[in-house]
Amino acid sequence: MCKKFVIGAAVLATLGTFVFGRDVLSYVKTAGSSVRQAVKSEVPVDFEVDRARKMVEDLVPDIRRCMHVIAEQQVDVETLQSEIHEAELAMKQQKEAMFTLRSDLESNETQFVYASRTYSKDDIRSDLAQRFDRYKVATDTLKRNEQILKARQKALDANREKLENMLSAKMDMEVQIEQLEARLKSVQAAETVSNLEIDNSQLTRAKSLIKDLNKQLDVKEKMLDAEGKFTGLIPVDTKVEEKRDVVKQMDEYFKTRSGDHVAVQ
Repeated sequence: MCKKFVIGAAVLATLGTFVFGRDVLSYVKTAGSSVRQAVKSEVPVDFEVDRARKMVEDLVPDIRRCMHVIAEQQVDVETLQSEIHEAELAMKQQKEAMFTLRSDLESNETQFVYASRTYSKDDIRSDLAQRFDRYKVATDTLKRNEQILKARQKALDANREKLENMLSAKMDMEVQIEQLEARLKSVQAAETVSNLEIDNSQLTRAKSLIKDLNKQLDVKEKMLDAEGKFTGLIPVDTKVEEKRDVVKQMDEYFKTRSGDHVAVQ
């Protein structure tokens, strides 16, 4: 199978070189680019929006790692600051002790008592020399630690700025994605309305039916008029039974007039 594939590839390469000549590579690259563009154009926009949202969500692990590094650097800086502060206090005390020993060494005394013990000038001179050498080493160490502290603080500030930029960029992209989704929904709604098809044949049939019904009613009215059965007219010839005037009949019967008071016996 592998052999057939190799042979087929060789045949295609030979044929392509024969047809296109030296430009075969250019044709292949152009064709590949066209295929990629065609495939990309067929990908739904909502899928691409979801992909963009997933890419933004994938930034969270990097942000957390950056936060962890910043936390470690902050602890290192605070620890080094504490060590430098303690070293400065110790060096201040050593400096005061050295100048006390120097003052005693320059005095006219030959014996000196410290902590209930007696020391000669040679002892003080030897101790002062050791203290001074240690003080110079401590000073160099302090300067080096201060330089390290500045470097760590600079790195910490850079990482903090990087984290702030990442958080700001993440929030900006989230807002942009929300705007993209809103625009996508608007476009989809517009496409739905524009693609909505009305059944014109159904509408035409309904209009035709209404027209036919009106025609049928017109024909029935014409037939009724032709048969002498007029409809929709005031019934002038219809006799209405007159109402009975009982008061007039009683006056005529009892020989009275309207308004007279009649005594009943």
